[in-house]
Amino acid sequence: MPSRIPRTLLAALATAALLSPGITALAAPASAAAAAASWDTDRANAAYAADPAAVTASGSENGGTTPGLAFDGNGATRWSSDFADDAWIRVDLGSTVRIDRVVLDWEAAYGRRYVLEASADGTDWTPFYTETAGTGGSVTASTYPQEVRGRYVRMRGVERATPYGYSLYAFKVYGGEPAPASTTRTNLALNHPAYADYYQHAGTSPAFVTDGGIPANLKDDATRWSSDWNADRWVSVDLGATSTISSMDLYWEAAYAVDYQLQVSDDNRTWRTVYEPTPAEIAARRANVKSPAEAVGLHDTVTLPTPATGRYVRILGKERRSFYNPAPATARFGYSLYEFQVWGTGGSASAAYPALPGDRPGTYRTTFFDDFTGAALDRSKWRVVRTGTEMGPVNGESQAYVDSPDNVRTENGELILNARYCKGCTHAGGGTYDFTSGRVDTNTHVDFTYGRVSARMKLPVGDGLWPAFWLLGSDVDDPSVSWPASGETDIMENIGYPDWTSSSLHGPGYSADGNIGTRQTFPSGGTIDQWHTYAVEWTPTAMRFYVDDRLVQETTRNKLESTRGQWVYDHDQYVILNLALGGAYPAGWNQVTSPYWGLPQSSVDKVAGGGVRAEVDWVRVEQKD
Repeated sequence: MPSRIPRTLLAALATAALLSPGITALAAPASAAAAAASWDTDRANAAYAADPAAVTASGSENGGTTPGLAFDGNGATRWSSDFADDAWIRVDLGSTVRIDRVVLDWEAAYGRRYVLEASADGTDWTPFYTETAGTGGSVTASTYPQEVRGRYVRMRGVERATPYGYSLYAFKVYGGEPAPASTTRTNLALNHPAYADYYQHAGTSPAFVTDGGIPANLKDDATRWSSDWNADRWVSVDLGATSTISSMDLYWEAAYAVDYQLQVSDDNRTWRTVYEPTPAEIAARRANVKSPAEAVGLHDTVTLPTPATGRYVRILGKERRSFYNPAPATARFGYSLYEFQVWGTGGSASAAYPALPGDRPGTYRTTFFDDFTGAALDRSKWRVVRTGTEMGPVNGESQAYVDSPDNVRTENGELILNARYCKGCTHAGGGTYDFTSGRVDTNTHVDFTYGRVSARMKLPVGDGLWPAFWLLGSDVDDPSVSWPASGETDIMENIGYPDWTSSSLHGPGYSADGNIGTRQTFPSGGTIDQWHTYAVEWTPTAMRFYVDDRLVQETTRNKLESTRGQWVYDHDQYVILNLALGGAYPAGWNQVTSPYWGLPQSSVDKVAGGGVRAEVDWVRVEQKD
């Protein structure tokens, strides 16, 4: 391990030192607006203030709703277009900027479908955010993990939500010029691409650690990367070219790393550790246990005794800070970092995020199929899941999953998942259960990435009965990943109501009650106790959910990552079929707390009477050649 000279300062120390740790040598800005720009500068407002002609539009409703009124910083004034679906508004930022987010504040006349685009010349446009089901209000479209650079930014309407024009109170653009190659000491990371294995949501993506944003008190919830709640997490920066690195500054929010490593790499694969705190420093950081309300961040300045060389630099977390939250236990959150500055020479402004994957060509072919015509469940295709063995209790549900023909069997060419009631009869995983039920999955038998997954099913009616057909990330049992970072795709869920089902996605920043989902109601009086086909088409760019071949939900990767959180559906998932009883989802709707959470007595009586089961006619997975 190399020697090191750390400098750890509390946020209460001199703010001037925190905000000016070194000398920067940046290229001259292309405009006055760029010269005044900082991490919290609305570049569109600055460009308009410097030159009102920087803003243009396809037209305006009248003289009181001209395009400049969306850029004047006054939330009471607005631009309103002429009454045309293809209306547009654009701004010339005055210089080419790496754009990290755009904020649209809509008036009541908003866009149902529209596109945000960037351009270097005002002629050739590249879309970076596409809205297909807008609901108005304030929309923040983050660009991470896309490479979005431009001098011009445009909102191009596709379809209005009202008979009127598009109407915007504000159109804001944030970003900055990437640090260029330098022969003098500079912050080579400024506005450069940053990456992380996981982050909490779109508002705390790794892009924020290079935007120059450092709250003076190291406490405010602003412009920061925040990992999920796991100790083994990292964030890295691409300097664009091999660089000579002399020091680094880490501006932590209160959830700082107690122990971490600073590493460099030439190829973004093989890493060399150039710094880590001493045991005494780790012990001091570990002892600083406070409540979240009292805790503040830290500024770590690490000066390397021998300069390191590399193109990529990263922070690898090893131990998270503890909080007194509340007594008597400590709690740990993720790592939270405002800014990662890398000081040295070299680098290149050409560093760019790689292109995102596109949809695959080819035609679908069946790669997995089961119509349950055998005398028993095909164990080469399916695993029967047991509470206390393959899984623990979840979601406050009342059943234990068991491997018994009373609960899981094939019958007349169908898979039957049957619920049974017997007071205190079942002991599993250290608990006692009054109900048993069935759950099967394809884990370790059929795990796959991308495809069209479908099943034909008939479900029971009754409050709190919770059958589901879904996919789960195959790495969910890896403690360094876990849920929801593994990803979860709920193709069909029902909680006993006869006329609707739901579909949803769960991942970092959009899990549990905050999932991305929708409900669909059967047309023409259909009900769940009739046969229906439920399906998802999972591609590198979108999830599309269907009921009886009718599209009921479409979630694109672009919109998900721009507005909610990380897309975690680029690795294997596996199929699950189960019948749960009660728990969080049903209880949230029916508000039942007795005799079981989310499961009323009427449904208990149904289970006891032997009439509660989910039936599956077939399951199919199709993938492209």
